[in-house]
Amino acid sequence: MKWIPSRFNAISQTEDSELILYNSYTGAIGVVAEEEKKTVMQALKRSGIERDLLPVEKTLVECGFLVAESVNEEQRARFLHQTLHRTDVMHLIVLPTEACNFRCTYCYQDFSRGNMSRDVINGLKRFLEKKIPRLEHLTVSWFGGEPLLALDIIEELSEAIVEWTKRHGVTYQAEMSTNGYYLSKETLQRLLKYKVNRFMVTLDGSKDVHDSRRALANRGPTYETIVNHLLDIQTLDDSFEIYIRINFDEDNLSHVPAFLEELARYFAGDSRFQIFCRPVGRWGGANDEGLPICDHRTAETKIWEFTELGINKGLHMSSIIESMLMPSGAVCYAAKPHSFVIGANGRVYKCTCFLGEEYNHVGWLHADGTMDIDFDKLALWVTSGEEQDEMCQACFFRPACQGNHCPLYRIRKGERPCPYEKRKIKQVLRLIHAQQSKSK
Repeated sequence: MKWIPSRFNAISQTEDSELILYNSYTGAIGVVAEEEKKTVMQALKRSGIERDLLPVEKTLVECGFLVAESVNEEQRARFLHQTLHRTDVMHLIVLPTEACNFRCTYCYQDFSRGNMSRDVINGLKRFLEKKIPRLEHLTVSWFGGEPLLALDIIEELSEAIVEWTKRHGVTYQAEMSTNGYYLSKETLQRLLKYKVNRFMVTLDGSKDVHDSRRALANRGPTYETIVNHLLDIQTLDDSFEIYIRINFDEDNLSHVPAFLEELARYFAGDSRFQIFCRPVGRWGGANDEGLPICDHRTAETKIWEFTELGINKGLHMSSIIESMLMPSGAVCYAAKPHSFVIGANGRVYKCTCFLGEEYNHVGWLHADGTMDIDFDKLALWVTSGEEQDEMCQACFFRPACQGNHCPLYRIRKGERPCPYEKRKIKQVLRLIHAQQSKSK
């Protein structure tokens, strides 16, 4: 049998010149010690191996870095893509309210609707009561507006979901994107009871910078309230993840390094608090044209520069980054056929951005628990990736993102939506290794 390198491999190096290997089909990430480096590099040559394998070469096979010459990796990738169409898995992004107590400078929502109506709450419960017995796994993401303005609705829905998933043996996980203003220690403990254990909270800099960008609707400050909540939460022994998202643009770019030092004083060494740096974009808001967004090159550079700085100061990089490298891990929820956004008025969307666009209005949830879906619009979101893009089909990162990292970007721009992780894969692998090394 002849063994050849997988087409889905990527190779980087540590600062000590050790090899870091990555395969996007298996999700394997491995570090090769200096003494085995020459053997491994020889094994990964295109000429292949036609002899009995050495122990280290057998490990390369087990991890997917070497494959039999007879293996059709194109077919493997196509089959992996088809698994997105599983009908026993569902992801719902639920907007219990579309109101918000903040008025962030770059927000894309108009807050024209408040809390979810009783008809929609009942309709969602009826829908899930019928759907859950047919599922193996359910994920619910609480979104808004600011979801904690409707904590009572979240608790009512969560109580039913937890009961039904337990009764039918369905695995369930839940997460929340919140501005953090109402995420007190007591509120977090209430949410943990309902299996909501991952939170995205945004802090755009130290007090003055953050408050100038993410103020209350009455222009009041928010930074100290959020940070005090997080420090209070840190005293808990519970298991959870809080992703501290730092949105940057030209206005706060220079302030981020000092802010990372401040965060490190609070959260260094606590793996439950993790940083996630991302550039501000034009996401469909009224202020889009006036936003001082970074150019693509600056954005790509600063994401990983800030992340590395944070790691070096003892902060943890968000687990989202490594999960992006897993098979199907970088596929956007909007590209998955059984993922839907449920608006407060019962409208069904595919994406949480550009909520006013007609192509994003894919259906309605009714009070009787039925959901009408426009399958022509749905197809626009779920068939625009590797099925049509030959560059995506040939890419080493294909199994991870499948050309569907952001179907909205492809719909609006007509361009390939490559994830930041793929474009800087060597640097990302070094950062993953650096964090793992510091955690040992």
